[in-house]
Amino acid sequence: MQPFRGNQPLYGFESVVTRKYPTEKMNKIELKIMAISRSVTQTNNYAVVLGETSGSRRLPVIIGSFEAQAIAVAIEGMVNSRPMTHDLFRNTLETLDVQLREVIINNLQEGIFYARLVLDRMGEIIEVDSRTSDALALAIRYDCPIYTYEFIMESASVVLEGEDEEEFEEYEKEATDPEKEAGLTSYTIGELQQMLEDVLGEEDYEKAANIRDEINRRKASND
Repeated sequence: MQPFRGNQPLYGFESVVTRKYPTEKMNKIELKIMAISRSVTQTNNYAVVLGETSGSRRLPVIIGSFEAQAIAVAIEGMVNSRPMTHDLFRNTLETLDVQLREVIINNLQEGIFYARLVLDRMGEIIEVDSRTSDALALAIRYDCPIYTYEFIMESASVVLEGEDEEEFEEYEKEATDPEKEAGLTSYTIGELQQMLEDVLGEEDYEKAANIRDEINRRKASND
């Protein structure tokens, strides 16, 4: 197998594109992460629900449990003693003076979403192919915009209106309800904080997110 050099195609497709300025493409639709919940169609997987910033459509993307944890950890602002893969990637980019400007979910084929990272290296725009789950995890860490195109929204999005919107909000609440983590209500805040440190050390980020939610709920109820 030939090594990758410059802008040579990698594994049969053009994985890295370098240009001075972004290319003009179809109008982009900005999205934001609305919720992360267990997939009802694929066991052991999760669904990241993306929503239009200026519309009612939702775009569900199925990802694995590790990728879901990587996204949840960044959303919760948790800091681990050792960098996760996406944190390491961000640290590497920053060391090389490269910034992530945006991520684009740019294609959908046979139910699989494809994405690109739009990087800025001192004015030079570099686009790199990425798994959609990795692109979302990095977007959260960089607080950069997430985009897609209309043809993807037409193919895979759902529209929530009225009762459907209320059902989604209730489903989101149930999916992230900290009370579902058995036994947390019986611990003091001090014990929960110690438990949080312990599970972060074990890299059990799903449980850590539930403990953090319980701590925040306690603090909010005391205000």
